Amino acid sequence: MYKTRILVDISDAAVSREPGDVLATYSLGSCIGVAIYDPASNVGGLLHYQLPDSKLDPEKSAVNPYMFADTGMAKMVNDMLSIGAIKKRLKVRIAGGASMNTGPKGFDIGKRNYLAIRKILWKNGLFIDGEDIGGSSPRNMYLNIHDGSLTIRCVGVEKKL
Repeated sequence: MYKTRILVDISDAAVSREPGDVLATYSLGSCIGVAIYDPASNVGGLLHYQLPDSKLDPEKSAVNPYMFADTGMAKMVNDMLSIGAIKKRLKVRIAGGASMNTGPKGFDIGKRNYLAIRKILWKNGLFIDGEDIGGSSPRNMYLNIHDGSLTIRCVGVEKKL
């Protein structure tokens, strides 16, 4: 099967139900990548968000909801539901949240991003089915829409999640 790679930039998301698509995001450092997949409808989505809460900058969240965990998740899940996904069937896997030694001392954005997504998922009745979180190295993430397989690459090592 021919594969079409759809790039998800920082503060971006994509959804698809095309079996030949692979949603990909690169350089997940302190950011979090959220891959969601409905195995019955073969609808998948990938979000790459930077910050935990849109209340940090409501103006930016209005322009780009994908920059933040709360607004990005809401928009991506709604987009998935609009093309056939069913919320109770969604499988969620996440990666990123590394300590990248960026930002002010003690800011620890990777950990804050991770805690934010856990809270958002819990409030929405969704659970994490797999995660690759923390550390100090960036990751790349690839969601195959054909079968929902998720690959994480970190420092030259590839693993299925």
